Amino acid sequence: MAEKTFEESVVDAEKSVAPPPPLFKVLLLNDDFTPMDFVVHVLERFFSMDRERATIVMLKVHNEGVGLAGVFTRDVAESKVHQVTEFARQHQHPLQCVLEENR
Repeated sequence: MAEKTFEESVVDAEKSVAPPPPLFKVLLLNDDFTPMDFVVHVLERFFSMDRERATIVMLKVHNEGVGLAGVFTRDVAESKVHQVTEFARQHQHPLQCVLEENR
């Protein structure tokens, strides 16, 4: 049996690369009770946004009912949803954070 050339080995390696994992959107939902400054704080703390970007996303949540906090792998997205929900409950706010498959 003949040995493979370097080029054939590279082609075989490229064929066996797994597809990237599916990504999920983390979304914040509007409610009539959570203060806007709290939503900005959540976006800064859990999604590493600067104040300007966090304010833009918060206004989108406020005006359109939903805002994108970030796109992550499933594990990271689920962790973010849990962290935000727990933090909101600890501060007695009904802020909802959900994940949705990124299509």
